[in-house]
Amino acid sequence: MTLILILVAVVLLVAVALTTGLVVATRRRPRSVTTLTPEKTAPEERTSVEPARPQATTPTLERPEPTASRLVRLRQRLAGSNTAFGRGLLSLLSSDRLDEDDWESVEDLLLTADIGVAPTQELTERLRTRLRVEGPGDARAVLRDELVTLVDPTMDRRLQISGADGAPGVVLVVGVNGAGKTTTVGKLARILVAEDHSVLLGAADTFRAAAADQLQTWGDRVGVDVVRGPEGGDPASVAFDAVKQGLDTGVDTVVVDTAGRLQNKQGLMDELGKVKRVIEKTAPVTEVLLVLDATTGQNGLIQARVFSEAVAVTGIVLTKLDGSAKGGIVVQVQRELGVPVKLVGLGEGPDDLAPFSPDAFVDALLG
Repeated sequence: MTLILILVAVVLLVAVALTTGLVVATRRRPRSVTTLTPEKTAPEERTSVEPARPQATTPTLERPEPTASRLVRLRQRLAGSNTAFGRGLLSLLSSDRLDEDDWESVEDLLLTADIGVAPTQELTERLRTRLRVEGPGDARAVLRDELVTLVDPTMDRRLQISGADGAPGVVLVVGVNGAGKTTTVGKLARILVAEDHSVLLGAADTFRAAAADQLQTWGDRVGVDVVRGPEGGDPASVAFDAVKQGLDTGVDTVVVDTAGRLQNKQGLMDELGKVKRVIEKTAPVTEVLLVLDATTGQNGLIQARVFSEAVAVTGIVLTKLDGSAKGGIVVQVQRELGVPVKLVGLGEGPDDLAPFSPDAFVDALLG
């Protein structure tokens, strides 16, 4: 009996021991297993799965079109848009006998092209005199000679883009709202880069929210830096900083964009004069380009007068000259201001700005 009791006791002790061991094992098992989640990743595994960062790439800069090919396109664009004007004149002047009605038609064509009343009368008289002597067989040559004379090939159309004594040339670009100043500044930078000049742009149009960004985009495309200030800031201060940086870095030319101004707002025109005066505390302004819309006609002449009084314009940029028979504005504006048309806009492409050539212009008018 005693032996049986002893055996039962041993069995019970073994059973208790086994049960206790299982409970302990069950409680410890979770501690021996590590579960990884996206939020809690082991340091060594985080390093192994981290994606490689993309390496920064240098943007490819554009190479602007050279001047020579721009002049070729100038002829093509103008010839395409002014064929009717040139053909109409040649058709009239090539007649065996020109009566008063024919000469009135010649005058009407010239006036339609915005050449102006006084230049039209002068040109008509010269044509009558020469054709009376030389005959209608030379009508084209006579007309070409007289038109070139009217446009005045003796004017100095070189851009003053270099300063004296190592200072950069400073080009101030002015005009009314919507004439295309900022675009012209960007395209002018491309012309200078194509001719291997170093350029800096000044975004002094601080009143139009997108102006500085627009100019920055033009500069980035050809690797040209842009000096800009806070929106609504002092334009004269931005212009001053741009010219000073141009002096410090030794660039060839600083081109300063300005805010569009209405020619009948005296306060705005006075402010434009202030911009020029502040710039000249650092370096002389070597060129003041007035941007005019070629399609504005007589209104463009009014604009030209007022701007010239405010900042002493030295050259004209005619935009939107393509697609219009209003090329005679070249003659009027030059006579009005006594300064030459130096650049013409041919279209909306980035390289659609070209130096103005009287011969190429007249050849294009005649087709």
